[in-house]
Amino acid sequence: MSEANQFDLLRERRFAPFFWTQFLGAANDNIYKNALVIFVAFHAASATSLDANTLVNLAAGIFILPFVLLSATSGQIADKFEKSRLIRLIKLFEIAIMGLGSVGFWMQSLPLLFVALALMGVHSTLFGPIKYAILPQTLQPNELIGGNGLVEMGTFVAILIGTIVGGVVVAIEPGGPVLAGGVALIVAFAGWLVSRAVPLAPAVAPDL
Repeated sequence: MSEANQFDLLRERRFAPFFWTQFLGAANDNIYKNALVIFVAFHAASATSLDANTLVNLAAGIFILPFVLLSATSGQIADKFEKSRLIRLIKLFEIAIMGLGSVGFWMQSLPLLFVALALMGVHSTLFGPIKYAILPQTLQPNELIGGNGLVEMGTFVAILIGTIVGGVVVAIEPGGPVLAGGVALIVAFAGWLVSRAVPLAPAVAPDL
């Protein structure tokens, strides 16, 4: 597939809604995660008996743990159910998580913030297998390499943007943490709106 045709996929309804859904999800993971890390490092650590480095490492572990525990189950779920419906449910879950995270930032509550972070890890774990399984059902065989390349490119760009936005917004004085929570909630809602246009992708193993 030519380079021009790769980017033509971004105008196709069978690809573009999924691309932007996963882009916004990857960005939001990093908006919230980086905002939390900076908040912990510069504000919350003074309110606990743990030092900032310990809290930052704890945050990383909490986010990664669901990938270790739930990846295999997530793959089975992706095969068992229709994928566009799963994506929309996962994005609704993200809105609820970011609502919880926003309350955590507003209350400056580490327990709420860490619970929301763990749930974001669950959200990303559930979405991961769908990200790799849906494209063979919506693209032609000769489009798969280009489509996968665009998704990977979009993911890394989203990570970069999310990391920058989370760090910049949470540092705003006054009210940066609350603003960061609001931004994450808005991005989650935008992701759900875009996900409503993701085309059907039938279950490949409904009897699993």
